[in-house]
Amino acid sequence: MTTAQQYDAIIIGSGQAGTPLSTALATAGMHTALIERKHVGGTCINEGCTPTKTMVASGRVAYLARRAADYGVHTGAASDISIDLRKVRQRKRDIVDKFRNGSQARIEKTANLELIFGDARFAGSSTGPGTIDVRSNDGAQRSLSAKYIFINAGTRAARPKLDGLGDVPTLDNVSIMELDAVPEHLLILGGGYIGVEFGQLFRRFGSRVTIVQLRGQLLAGEDPDVGEEVAGIFQQDGIEVLLNSKVIRVRQADRDIRLEVEQQGQATDLTLVGSHLLLATGRVPNSDTLNLGAAGIQTDDRGFIKVNDHLETTASGVYALGDIKGGPAFTHISYDDFRIIRANLIEKKNASIKDRLVPYTVFIDPQLGRVGLTETEARAQKRNIRVAKLPMTAVARALETDETRGFIKAIVDAETNQILGAAVLGIEGGEIMSAIEIAMMGKLPYTALRDGVFAHPTLAESLNNLFTAMDSGK
Repeated sequence: MTTAQQYDAIIIGSGQAGTPLSTALATAGMHTALIERKHVGGTCINEGCTPTKTMVASGRVAYLARRAADYGVHTGAASDISIDLRKVRQRKRDIVDKFRNGSQARIEKTANLELIFGDARFAGSSTGPGTIDVRSNDGAQRSLSAKYIFINAGTRAARPKLDGLGDVPTLDNVSIMELDAVPEHLLILGGGYIGVEFGQLFRRFGSRVTIVQLRGQLLAGEDPDVGEEVAGIFQQDGIEVLLNSKVIRVRQADRDIRLEVEQQGQATDLTLVGSHLLLATGRVPNSDTLNLGAAGIQTDDRGFIKVNDHLETTASGVYALGDIKGGPAFTHISYDDFRIIRANLIEKKNASIKDRLVPYTVFIDPQLGRVGLTETEARAQKRNIRVAKLPMTAVARALETDETRGFIKAIVDAETNQILGAAVLGIEGGEIMSAIEIAMMGKLPYTALRDGVFAHPTLAESLNNLFTAMDSGK
C-alpha cells in the first residue's frame, strides 16, 4: 500500500475558486496541493467567459460594420462584410493563453503550493474522506492526504437523450469556438444563456440560425416580458426562434443534419435542415469520476454536491465550491465561494452564502444585466411590490448611440422603498445593473437613485427617469 503524502490542504480543480484559494492557503502557511486535470483557470478562462466574450466582441464589430451607413459612415455594402473565422479563433486562443499562462505562473511561484496535473478521486472508504488518489498525466500514481479538501471540479456540457443523436456530428460550447469556417445554417438545441449568446454571435458572423427551445420563452428563468423582448430582438436580427418545440429525432442525410421537431399546438411535425448542430441543453457536474461515495459525500439526483451555507459537504473537512455544488453557475459566484472559505478558515470569521446577491449578465447585444428577484418571483412570494419600467427609447444616451432596443425594469418593495431586483436589457445592461446592485448592497431606497445627480448624458442617468416614471404612474 502506498503511503500518502501529507498536506494541510488539497484542492481538486483550478477554477475561479480553487486557484485563488490555493495561493491564499499557501501564503497563510498551509502546505497545499492543487490538482488540475487539464488547464489552469477552469471553465471561465478556458471554455467560458474569456473565449466567448472575446468572440462576442468580434461579432459586435461585424454588426456595427454592417450598420455603419446608419451613422453616416460608408464602408461599402453590408453584403461586403466578411468574417475570417480563423483570425477570430486565433485572437480568442491568444487571449485565453495569456490569461491561463499568467494564472499558472502565479501558482508556480507561490511557496508551499504544488501544482499537480492529473485525475483525482477519493480513496477507499477505509482511508476516510481525507485521502486522494491521483493519476498524474505522465501515468504516475500518487496518494495524497490532508485535513482539508476542497472540490472545485466544475461542470461540462450536457448531452440530451435523443433518437439518432449518436449518429450525428454535434457541437458544444467548447467545440463551436474551434470552428474554422462559419456554419451555413446553425441549429441550436436550447434557448438558455449558451444558446442565445452563440446564436446571436454566429448570426452576426453570417450564419443562418435557428434556436429550438422546449420552453415557452427564451431564457426561461427570466420574466416573460424579458424573454419576449429578447425573442423580438433576435427576430429583428434574422434569427429563427421556435418556442414550445421538442426535438424528437435527429438524423443525417448526406451532409445535412435534420431535426424532427414536435411543436405544441401544431398538428404535424416540422423538419429542420441545417449544416451544424449545437447542443445547449444545460450542464452536468464533473462529480462522476471523483468516487465521492467512498468519502461519504452526498450529491443530489443530478450529481451536484450537497453543501451547507458554509460550503461544507456531508464529509468532515471536505468542501465544495463553484459550479459543482449546483446553484448559480457564474464565475463571480465561484470567486465569492473562495472568499467565504478564506474568511472562515484563514480569517476565523463566520461568513455564509445565505442570502447573497447573485448578479449576472447575459452577453447578448443588447446585454441583459440581472440582479435580485424577478417580478415573477416577487409576486410568487406575495410581496407588496411596485414595478418601474423604462424603454431604452426613452434613454437619451441610447438614442444618441442609436442603441434603443430593450428596457430597464426594477422591482421595489412598496412598504420599505427598497429595491428587490432589476433587469436591464439594453446597451451596457450589465453596467447599469451593477449601479442598481450597489444601491441594493447599500440598502438605499429607490428614491436615492430617483433623485441622484448623474452626469449627462450617461446611461446611469436613466435611473432618474426609471424611478420618476414609477412615481408618476407612467
